[in-house]
Amino acid sequence: MKTSQPILRYSEAFKTQVLQEIESGGLTMSQARIKYKINGTHTIQRWAKKYGNFGLIPKLIRVEKPNERDQLKALKAENKRLKEALADMLLDQRIAESTLEVICEQHGWDVEVIKKKAGMQSLKKVPQKGKK
Repeated sequence: MKTSQPILRYSEAFKTQVLQEIESGGLTMSQARIKYKINGTHTIQRWAKKYGNFGLIPKLIRVEKPNERDQLKALKAENKRLKEALADMLLDQRIAESTLEVICEQHGWDVEVIKKKAGMQSLKKVPQKGKK
């Protein structure tokens, strides 16, 4: 049986004290974690976000060439277009399947039998290698 560790809850005063100590340059985040025995690796960063100490959170700077920005924009646009095309195709497929089900129901046909026959017909139409 696994022994569970107690859940630690830190007071607001404690959190602000740790953040002020880091902000003043007295400690780094990792030093504060060790000094105050704070377990989570991102706990102090979450506190900084919550209390508005954004100066403590490392910033991500992306360096890119102008053509990379254009390329990224083009890829995002293509991705959006492809997602829309896929959604349209899936909608068309669902409409076709629903129509087939209604027609089969009206004529008393088995949908699965019709699908199998249609699949066999489409296989006959596909030209095989070496045959014309």
